[in-house]
Amino acid sequence: MYIKEIELNNFRIYKGVNRISLMPKDEKNIVIVSGQNGFGKTTFLMSLVWCLYGKNMEQVDAMYKKEIADKGNYTKYIVDSMNRKAAEEGETEFSVTISFIGVNVQNVMCDVVVKRSYNIITGTSDKIEVSISGQPQELIENLSQDNQEGEEIFIRDFILPIAIAKFFFFDAEKITSLAEINQKDQRQQLSKAYSEVLGIQKYETLKENLESQLDTFRGRSENWKYQYQLNTLESNIKNADLKIENYENQINELNESITQERYESDEILRKLVKAGDKMSLKDLANLQEDKNKLEQKKNELQEQLKGTFDFIPFALAGETLANVAEQIEKEKLLSEQKYKQDDVKEKITKIRQDIESEKQTLKFVPEVQTADFYINQIEKLVKKYFYSDVQEIDESLKTLHDFSANQTNEINQLISSIKNNFKYQFENLNNEYSSFKNQLDAINRKIRDAERNAQDNHIAELRDKKEKLDFEISEQQQKTGVLNKNIFDLKEQLKKHKQEQTSLRNTIDARAKYSVKAQKTKQLVDTLGVFITKFKEQKKESLQTKMLDALTRLLHKKDFVRRVDVDILTSEDIDIVLYGENNKEIDKSGLSMGERQLYASALLSSLVSESEIDFPVFIDSPMQKFDKQHAENIIKHFYPSVSKQVIIYPLLYKELTEEEYRLLQSNVCKTFLINNTSTDSSEFLETDPDIFFTTYNQISNAN
Repeated sequence: MYIKEIELNNFRIYKGVNRISLMPKDEKNIVIVSGQNGFGKTTFLMSLVWCLYGKNMEQVDAMYKKEIADKGNYTKYIVDSMNRKAAEEGETEFSVTISFIGVNVQNVMCDVVVKRSYNIITGTSDKIEVSISGQPQELIENLSQDNQEGEEIFIRDFILPIAIAKFFFFDAEKITSLAEINQKDQRQQLSKAYSEVLGIQKYETLKENLESQLDTFRGRSENWKYQYQLNTLESNIKNADLKIENYENQINELNESITQERYESDEILRKLVKAGDKMSLKDLANLQEDKNKLEQKKNELQEQLKGTFDFIPFALAGETLANVAEQIEKEKLLSEQKYKQDDVKEKITKIRQDIESEKQTLKFVPEVQTADFYINQIEKLVKKYFYSDVQEIDESLKTLHDFSANQTNEINQLISSIKNNFKYQFENLNNEYSSFKNQLDAINRKIRDAERNAQDNHIAELRDKKEKLDFEISEQQQKTGVLNKNIFDLKEQLKKHKQEQTSLRNTIDARAKYSVKAQKTKQLVDTLGVFITKFKEQKKESLQTKMLDALTRLLHKKDFVRRVDVDILTSEDIDIVLYGENNKEIDKSGLSMGERQLYASALLSSLVSESEIDFPVFIDSPMQKFDKQHAENIIKHFYPSVSKQVIIYPLLYKELTEEEYRLLQSNVCKTFLINNTSTDSSEFLETDPDIFFTTYNQISNAN
């Protein structure tokens, strides 16, 4: 799949129709689009995300979420995308159109055009249009659902799922966040994205659908008790899913209301401070920016603290947990020794049988005592020289847990975390949280002092209105917290119900006599289960190899990372761990900013390669945080191979020097400069790659 052309019409700084052709040529895959700050470089990247995802664009990048919140809501945010000069001239609509070629639609390669537009007079929502060559429009109509247009679903299913868009549209300076994931919900979200991009999710979804079909056959079990239990579990799972969806919708509505009311409250605050004449609006803006950063950090620490709460019951039950671990270790040894004992007995029995066979060929009869002596000695010597590590089994030990190897590892990791990290981590987080909270309180006091200086009836009304808004915001935040807690509890219940469901399914399957159709479905489920296990292992090994190879090529510390371990437990629990010298785990949050960016680049290139998803990669702010050698490694090994169509948006001289460009030029097929023709208008100017910097210098000097 390639993006052939993009058209921006009256979109922000791009007045009128502006087209840019991005098709690679001459077997070169890199397109460079550059311009000075404020000319529309980042706007161009944002326009692509908006065209594909509309109001859901906030799921692609936290920056968009913040910008929407700053405006109050999505409608206020997007209506500002109308070019100001065009609006003054009577224009009422802006749009972005992306033309794709080579899109695989139901195994037919098609040209697809996606257009999203917004009318500032009549529109209350975006208008999305999708045209597909070689395919009837009924396909779009058939994809439509009650709560979603077919065009939106088509983009998600055939162009690029929104869950993985962050791996294809990214700011190279901000992707360092991939190395800073330390919250449970962040890890789950990223794990889902990994699962989607690696192709695991689609197979697990298929297996779940087949299991649901098989449940209809299981529900006809002759044992009414099993029927009742299975139906009850299915009902509980569906109800929990519905409740979670309902709570999430309520949270979204509350968040929208909070965003709108916070915007109104901030506007009133600015008026109060201005009237009080005790603080400049610039000082207020700086304080609010500091306040937002502190609140974000405080919330992150709060989530991390919540993550440690899971350990507290285990830490309090330390002695019991230690006893459990000891019992599990004894059970493990018992199992291992029993296996070895059985092996010893089997071999000794065969030796005895061979000796008895040989005795039959003797022409004399050995004395019984002598024969027994030698056989017993042989048995002792076999154990002594071949099975010296086999211990005697404690027959009195009862198996209480019978954990698998994975379950045993989880228990051991839990104990290790409590012993080594829990206390230190909890104390540090608590101290940091208190520190940020105190800083926030100090800023809030300054803001309150500034607004109190204003006094008259109008100001009193404004202050009352602000207090009401702040009270409503606080109440809604509390409701959001309760709903999030409900969702967490429901997810824990879901996990338990699904475990019980799996166990019950196995019990029914072991006893049931199925029809031919049911047997075939069961066979497919079993086959798919085996396939998914092997597929995960294959993806795990392949991703480990690709990441280690990418890190080795990109980092100039060649032996810094010795091993990469990708742990795929479920589609919601995927972790990537780096190991250095002496097989010691590397703390990714302790990496330098440049090393974090290289880690994220290695991860992205490995995921894109492993996914086999055919989509261009767009990179804003490249080469940030890199020294000369790392920059060369990125140019030589990352950009040319990350995708067959790569579009980068550098700020020349700062994010891409002439020397770096010369290293990259052999892979550059097209270069564009964003030329600012007036305060409200920019245009794309294609340049000769051989004189790219010369042209930039000429235009910059002219401007």
